Amino acid sequence: MAELKPGDAIPELRVTPDKYLPHRYAGASGDFNPIHIDDEFAKAVGLPRNILHGLYSMGLVAKAATALADGDPRALKRLSVQFRGMGVPEQEIVVGGTVKSVEDGRVTIDTVATQGDTTLIKNAEAEVQL
Repeated sequence: MAELKPGDAIPELRVTPDKYLPHRYAGASGDFNPIHIDDEFAKAVGLPRNILHGLYSMGLVAKAATALADGDPRALKRLSVQFRGMGVPEQEIVVGGTVKSVEDGRVTIDTVATQGDTTLIKNAEAEVQL
């Protein structure tokens, strides 16, 4: 990988979660809130349909950041995010970012996760040790 400098864009991560992803994520995370796994319940409480877990979206931000270190999760040294919108299954999520700083092999990245016109995560900052 070429040397990174402030202002450089990181490679985009594009993922389309399938309709069963919330069920698998519920099992992995232990979060069985029905707004994630029951479409009819989600609609009954005013949501357009069942929604993705926010921590799933945060995980995508982490994955995009660690791609700079060949996908090594140990390279992620710090991650902070602001959850801003609800994601849904079966629609593409795009995670992109810009290098904020590079110091002693540690890259700080500002990242954003979007799904269509919805910002799922913004003001996210990841530090990756290269």
